[in-house]
Amino acid sequence: MIEIAVNRERFSAWYRVIAPAYAGMPYSGMGAARRGGRFNRPGQEALYLSLDEPTALAEYRQDNPWLPPGTICTFFVDCLQVADLRAGFDPDKWASLWADYEVDWRTEWFGRGVEPPTWYMADDVVAAGLDGILFPSQAQPGSVNLVIYDSSHKSRSELQVYDPDNRLANTKQTAKATGR
Repeated sequence: MIEIAVNRERFSAWYRVIAPAYAGMPYSGMGAARRGGRFNRPGQEALYLSLDEPTALAEYRQDNPWLPPGTICTFFVDCLQVADLRAGFDPDKWASLWADYEVDWRTEWFGRGVEPPTWYMADDVVAAGLDGILFPSQAQPGSVNLVIYDSSHKSRSELQVYDPDNRLANTKQTAKATGR
């Protein structure tokens, strides 16, 4: 069973640091799809957002002591149906598999060659027709992240990047023109 929370806040703001290779495609979750992520299998599009800027930076940095180049952006999210794990695992509301939502997916997949339980959780969410998962950040304890599946196909009324001057669309063209 999945507890569902519907995000109905008008233009609730979320943040993400986008790697240079994907800055011209801010809605794409294909960066996470390359190798997989905490709540997505390899090949599964997933856009990870954070509730505040420090968490977005911490999530982007991960275990790296240095901050790689990236573009921090604000996203507005409205009316997505998501599984809400912010309060943690509750056996009265969640299937037992969800107790393992804090398992380090990288250790499981890259270290042991075992699919992490969080990927099965993502399968359940997508099969239930939900848009994503709200979950506690491991990189910034006390904060919250949101993963959105099939993000590049969401309507702009559901998911919108704040880019009033259209700078992100020009990112790839600028990089090619300057040779960077």
